[in-house]
Amino acid sequence: MHQFIQRRARLIEHMRSKGGGVAIIPTARELLRNGDVEYAFRHDSNFYYLTGFVEPDAVLVLVVDASRDGRAQSLLFCREKDVEHEIWHGFRHGPEGARDSFGFDAAFPVAELAQRVPSLLAGALAVYGCPGQDGEWDAQLASWLNAVRRQARSGVRAPAAIVDVRQLLGEMRVVKDDSELASMRCAAQISAEAQLRAMRCARPGMTEYQIEAELLYEFRRSGADAPAYPAIVAAGANACVLHHNPGAAVLKAGDLLLIDAGCEYQSYASDITRTFPVTGRYSGAQRTMYELVLAAQMAAIAAVKPGNRFSDPHDAAVRLLAQGMLDTGLLDRNKVGAVDDVVGNGDYRRFFMCRTSHWLGLDVHDAGDYGEATASVADRPSRLLRPGMTMTVEPGIYIRPAPDVPEQYWHIGIRIEDDVLVADGACEVLSHGVPKTIAEIEAVMTR
Repeated sequence: MHQFIQRRARLIEHMRSKGGGVAIIPTARELLRNGDVEYAFRHDSNFYYLTGFVEPDAVLVLVVDASRDGRAQSLLFCREKDVEHEIWHGFRHGPEGARDSFGFDAAFPVAELAQRVPSLLAGALAVYGCPGQDGEWDAQLASWLNAVRRQARSGVRAPAAIVDVRQLLGEMRVVKDDSELASMRCAAQISAEAQLRAMRCARPGMTEYQIEAELLYEFRRSGADAPAYPAIVAAGANACVLHHNPGAAVLKAGDLLLIDAGCEYQSYASDITRTFPVTGRYSGAQRTMYELVLAAQMAAIAAVKPGNRFSDPHDAAVRLLAQGMLDTGLLDRNKVGAVDDVVGNGDYRRFFMCRTSHWLGLDVHDAGDYGEATASVADRPSRLLRPGMTMTVEPGIYIRPAPDVPEQYWHIGIRIEDDVLVADGACEVLSHGVPKTIAEIEAVMTR
């Protein structure tokens, strides 16, 4: 519980430094899937980061009163206890239980939100929220502000500014604390076991969806909350589709199988990709491309260290990939020039069209800016890496048939992805439990 209290305190301190205000941060809504069946509920990440509270229909309100020496209150609005409801749908904390269990100054029934918020907004300098994220919430906030403005003749002042709190929370979330890292290590370990299970199970004649089922089984068997994102299970040519959904495609002898899958554990995501041969042995062309991507990934991981920039791992991977594209004939030197030309002109994007990394945390593409906070947004540099940042490293190569591409490489799609923690000295590869050298993978599959 203490980490959530500390995070709220950090946000309150920022609000105090800006003259105070009121922050209103709701969790996610329950959504209907069809008929009267709802999607499995998953809380809003920013709300969870500040509260640890996982029930739906809840709102966090932070009040920082500049007129009273910056006095602050941390309030939760949530569903009331309801014995009849709990018989059908399970335990509810209720306001009193939530207050005591999660360290709020006070808690109220969520039905009282509309009644209480206008008085909290009265006299506040600013309101902090997530404008544009939810149209219904935007309309609700506008109605509360208008209710305060109607009291202007009585000397009541409405907030003059609406501040988007997401960038501030993103900066808080981009550096992980010990409790977050513990959850991420567990998520990576479970996901690693799922990838290993898939390697051991895969054989010609199986379908992509059967491999997906093995992944999902291992996630839940090992205590994961859910998949962190829809798994990508792509056999053969499907691996050249970066976000391929598992379907009925049959695994064939000679195919590569690309699996991009990770679980969520205690709300934190893992994101791992491996590409391996269905029959357990890489062909000559597959081996050539796999070794190229692996070398690019190792160079990128070596660049993940404090003081380097977020873009440095990508730059390291791109240079190796570009040189490999020239050496293997994927790119014609006579047309594109030397490696500096390939990198400078972006010719490598024909076969590697995405970035090498993204932040990882509560969201698989986690919050946090990728550039330095400078006055000039257009040409600001990539941000410096700091200990506690977590990111993926995932170079790849995706080769579609074309007259100018050597035929032995057609339909080869390879991605190798690990979850990496920036640390003092060498970085920590959280997903180290999945083999990735050719010798390691072939040993697992033949065994």
